[in-house]
Amino acid sequence: MRGALIRLRQSTGLPLAFAGLVEPGPGQLRISELQGNRTTALSGLSVHSGNGLGGKTVALARPCWVTDYSSSRQISHEYDAAVAAEGIRSVLAVPVVVRRRVRGVLYGALRTALPLGDRTVGAALEAARDVEQALVVRDEARSLLATTRAPEHGAPGAWEEVREAHGALRALAPRIEDPELREELLRVCGRLAGGEGTGPESPTPGGGSRVALTPREVDVLACVATGATNAVAAERLGVRPETVKAYLRSAMRKLGAHTRLEAVVAARRVGLLP
Repeated sequence: MRGALIRLRQSTGLPLAFAGLVEPGPGQLRISELQGNRTTALSGLSVHSGNGLGGKTVALARPCWVTDYSSSRQISHEYDAAVAAEGIRSVLAVPVVVRRRVRGVLYGALRTALPLGDRTVGAALEAARDVEQALVVRDEARSLLATTRAPEHGAPGAWEEVREAHGALRALAPRIEDPELREELLRVCGRLAGGEGTGPESPTPGGGSRVALTPREVDVLACVATGATNAVAAERLGVRPETVKAYLRSAMRKLGAHTRLEAVVAARRVGLLP
C-alpha cells in the first residue's frame, strides 16, 4: 500500500494519500499507511462499514468522493474531528476489491474544497488495482505455504505435488513486495528442495557439493522441472523467453548438464530442487 500511495501522489500531485485494510470481522477498516500527513490524527483510525466516506466505500464497494468533507450531506460524520485536525476538505476513497470482497480502501485528499477530476479518480483506481494484485499474490503465497510440506516416507507419488508447489512458490517469490513473506516463502522452498532427507533424490548429509546457482537460475529450473516450456516459464516469472533460455544455459553449464532433463536431475541431486 505504501508504494501505491507514493505513486498516486506522484501521478496526481495530491498533497495527502492514505489507506488501510479491512480487518477480519464486521467490515472494519483501520488506517495504517499515510503519505503527506501533517498530524497523526488519522493514523490507526478505525472506520466502520457505512460510516464516513471510507465506510461508505466499503459498504458500496465502489469509489466515493466529496468536495467538502465537513459539510457533505452524502456521508455520515463520525470522523469529522480527525479529518479537521488533518485539514482535509476534498476526499476520494477507492475500494481495493479481491474476489468480490472489499479488502481495503485507498484515499486521496486535498486541503482545499476543489473538485477531484477524472484523472485523479483514474489514478486512484489504478493504484487500487496495484494493491489488489499484490494481495492476490500474497494470498496465493500464504495458501501454498499453509498447505506445502514434504511427503512422508513411502509416498513417492506425493513428490510430484511437492515439485509443482515448489515451482509455483519460486515463481511467486519475485512478485512479493513484503520482505518477511518473501523470506518465509524462500525458506519453505529451501526446505522442500532439501526434503529433510525424505525424497528419493534428496541429498544425504555430507553428500555432493552444492552448486552456486543464482536465484533466477533456480527459478527457471523449478519451472522447467514441472514441464513448463520456455514461453510458459517466461510468463510465470515475468521475463522474456530469451531471458529464460539464457538462465537455463547458464544453469546447465554450472551443473555440467547437456539437456534440460539432465539439469533438473542434477539440481535435485545437489538439493536445489525437490
